[in-house]
Amino acid sequence: MRELISRRVPSLSAKRLLSHQTFRDLYQTDVFDINQHFRITSLTFLFTDLKGSTALYRRVGDLAAFDLIRAHFLVLTNIIARNSGAVVKTIGDAVMASFPTPSDGMAAGLLMKKAMTELNAQHGSEDILLKIGLHAGSCIAVTLNERQDYFGQTVNIASRVQGLADSEKIVATEAVLEDAGVRALFGGREVGIIHSRRRLRGFDEEISVYEIA
Repeated sequence: MRELISRRVPSLSAKRLLSHQTFRDLYQTDVFDINQHFRITSLTFLFTDLKGSTALYRRVGDLAAFDLIRAHFLVLTNIIARNSGAVVKTIGDAVMASFPTPSDGMAAGLLMKKAMTELNAQHGSEDILLKIGLHAGSCIAVTLNERQDYFGQTVNIASRVQGLADSEKIVATEAVLEDAGVRALFGGREVGIIHSRRRLRGFDEEISVYEIA
């Protein structure tokens, strides 16, 4: 048995391939036919948004605000790629990203918080106030609007969970916090993690969420 196992060729799962930034950049529309869809049993989604971005444009002007927001996009994209993730799309000032595992997504979220603090310090302001939401579960991969995209309740929940986050906070669901890799990131400590049950917009039942300060 050991001899057979030693001959195995390392494989690359579909979810890891689709969540690889270089692969997405090279094959944006060549993976699925427009009429095809592909079910993925488990994928982690991270949504970000900026608090007060409209006020930022009004306060510092269009050019200065755009430069700041572009800098924040570059930092986030780099962090996502370094943590085995990929940017699915940007929506205004928001980012939707996918990761193979909850621990990849949470590691990226924690680095984003730290990076935005550093970015604000460089500019001598508190203009970039990031809100982050995380959820994991099954989804459907499709091609839509000439890019790979994802649909399903997992995506909807991840987006709504981000809406619960306050500035400079991460809100994650139980599906993320129960992951062994995520628990290892926190070393088994729950200091600074606040649990609550919240009702998401568009959903009837409350769900367990965790806020990471």
